[in-house]
Amino acid sequence: MPFALNCPVCLQPLQGDSKHLECPERHSFDAAKQGYWNLLLANQKRSKDPGDNAEMVLARRNFLSLGHYQPLADRIATRLAALAAEHSAPRILDMGCGEGYYTCRMQQQLEKSATDYQLAGLDISKHAVKSACSQSKTITWMVASGARMPVADASLDLITVLFSRLMPDEFCRTLKPDAELLIAYPGEGHLLELRELIYAEVRHSGFNPATVLGEQFEHLDTEQVRYRFTLPDQTQISQLLAMTPHGWRINQTSRERLAELHQLELTLDVCLARFKRR
Repeated sequence: MPFALNCPVCLQPLQGDSKHLECPERHSFDAAKQGYWNLLLANQKRSKDPGDNAEMVLARRNFLSLGHYQPLADRIATRLAALAAEHSAPRILDMGCGEGYYTCRMQQQLEKSATDYQLAGLDISKHAVKSACSQSKTITWMVASGARMPVADASLDLITVLFSRLMPDEFCRTLKPDAELLIAYPGEGHLLELRELIYAEVRHSGFNPATVLGEQFEHLDTEQVRYRFTLPDQTQISQLLAMTPHGWRINQTSRERLAELHQLELTLDVCLARFKRR
C-alpha cells in the first residue's frame, strides 16, 4: 500500500494490500472494483449522495478533454513537480481531485522528472473518483471527507487544493513541518465574459486564502495564470456552463441569451498560491 492511510472510524493506521485494508481495531475496507477506496463514513455525509453528481462529473470531464484548460493544468503540474523535486520520495495528496484531470497531469509531469513519489487523489464525490480511476490505475484514489481525511498525521510533503474548499486544521495535521500547499483559485477576471452574460451585476469575491489559512501557514508566493480562449460552438458553451456553479444559478432569461451565441471568447484567470506549514 503506497499511502499512509488512517482508519476513518478510529484513526488508527490501515494496513493491507491493493485489495483489502484493515486497522488494529479490525475495521476493514475492500477496494472497489474500479480500484478506489471508499473511506467516507455514513455520518460524514450531509446528503445521500454528496459532492458532484454523475451528470456534473461527465460535463466537466467532457469539457476538460477539449483542452481549453490544458495550459493551466500543465502549469500546475510543472509547479508541483518542481516542489516535489525538493523532497526525497515525496508523498503528495490532491485534495478535492474531482475526476482526476489535474491529478493525472501531475502524475505525467512527475514521471518525466523521474522522481520517486507517492500520489493520491481524494474527493467526497463517488462519481468523480470512479471517473478518475479510469484515467490512472497507479494513483491512490479515495472517496473521503476533506474535513476528516483518512491520512496519517505529519505524513504528507505536499497538498494541492485546486478550486476546492480549504481545510486549514486538516492540512496542518497531515502535512509535515515546513511542508507546502499549492492552491488554485479563480482570479477576479476568471470567466468574466460568461458571468457578465448571466448576472445583472458581477460581484468580485475578493477571496484571499491567507485569511482562511491563518497563522498556521506562511504565504510564500502567488502566480497568476491568465490567457484568452474561445468556445467555437453552442455545444462547448453548454458544456462549460454545466460544469460551473453558474449552471445551477442561471435564470431562464440568461440561459436563452447564452443559447443564441454561436461562439464565446473567454478569459481564464487563475491564481496559484504557495503556502508553507509553520
